[in-house]
Amino acid sequence: MTPVTDIASTEWGPPDSLRLRRDRAERILNALRAGVLCLLTAAALAYAPSLSTELNRTNVLILVPALLWTVAQYILWYRRPMLPDWLSVANATLDVTAVSAIIGAYAVVESGVLALRSPIFLMYFVVLAARPLASSVRRAGFVATLTVIEYLTVVVWLFATQRITPTMNPMEAILRSRVSPLDEAAKVLFLAIGGVIATYAASWVEHLVIEASTESAARQKVATRLVQAELDTLKLQLSPHFLFNALNSAMALIGSDREAAEKMVSELSDFLRLVLSGSMEHEVPLDRELELLERYLRIQRVRFQDKLNVDFDISDEARRAMVPSLLLQPLLENAIRHGIGPRATPGRVWVSAHRAGDMLTMQVVDDGVGASARRSRERSRGTGLGLANTATRLIHLYGDEHQFETGPREDGGFAVRVVIPFRLRVGSPAVDGGPVVAE
Repeated sequence: MTPVTDIASTEWGPPDSLRLRRDRAERILNALRAGVLCLLTAAALAYAPSLSTELNRTNVLILVPALLWTVAQYILWYRRPMLPDWLSVANATLDVTAVSAIIGAYAVVESGVLALRSPIFLMYFVVLAARPLASSVRRAGFVATLTVIEYLTVVVWLFATQRITPTMNPMEAILRSRVSPLDEAAKVLFLAIGGVIATYAASWVEHLVIEASTESAARQKVATRLVQAELDTLKLQLSPHFLFNALNSAMALIGSDREAAEKMVSELSDFLRLVLSGSMEHEVPLDRELELLERYLRIQRVRFQDKLNVDFDISDEARRAMVPSLLLQPLLENAIRHGIGPRATPGRVWVSAHRAGDMLTMQVVDDGVGASARRSRERSRGTGLGLANTATRLIHLYGDEHQFETGPREDGGFAVRVVIPFRLRVGSPAVDGGPVVAE
């Protein structure tokens, strides 16, 4: 089974975890934007009686479209799992442009000095501070550059149109309501430094998340390899376990029926060849597993002859389902060795497999000596490895998506029930819309 990670290759784009964090940050920032705009709108309404008509008109022309755009985002995209990728740079661009528009409009309807000294200038830094959370390095750099260019353009325009009176002395600029080019140059420099810091912070956050995602993927691969190694170990335990039991049976026949012993060894050779041919696969079609059971039963019938009867009830769609390799053989061996073997009279084993919705149900039932005699026999011989390994393999392969039940039957004997997800090999046509899964 191939492990699937949630980490996209950093060669082609950021990992999914980083995209999810940026999407969450953009949602939070949009909520903050809505709150700030509501506060600005409330302040504009409160100060409206004392402001000029032109200034009130400016507030309406800037605040109303910004509010409508913010609300429209909730209506259009917030029910989606992910916001549009371009939204983060679009919002930042609109925020920067809105601040520049407010400064420019205040300069037109009131005075350039008021516009440049307005606290709204600080909103540039708020926009830049949010970039590492919601933008890539390239987009953070774009927004930082745009911020410097827009403010520098506004300042140059105000000087060029003589909407402000320049003076080189900063103190004189304060006392006489003028603007010092040195002060504005310092503000542009601070914006540039803020933009560099925001871009670097975006780069740092991106590399931090990618590094964490890479380490997480590496740990997941190591964990997967450990589970794979344990599964391989369990499979390797099953084959010698069966081989040991089969050779013991052959040795028991050598003294009493040499021909039967030779036949058992020959059948054992064919069986092992079939097992080894699929030793690298953890899941095989049930049809192939049943073929393995037929070979195994030939070996056991040499020993038990008419004492052993096995009935199969396998639906056609179940035959195509993927099951763990060597799943049913240890269950059938357990039924024969500990259920039918101790009986003085012939016994019967029933093997069934049927699809139930999205699950595959398999059962191995015998009318043998029952659970109490079976447990006593297993303790005395130190057996029971087959059931224990099967339970462990199912946990590793399917986690909580399986059932493994063992216990006595009401009318005698023992029953094993296995329920696993119904899956088909890739390339096989689905049965009644059933699932298809890779090996």
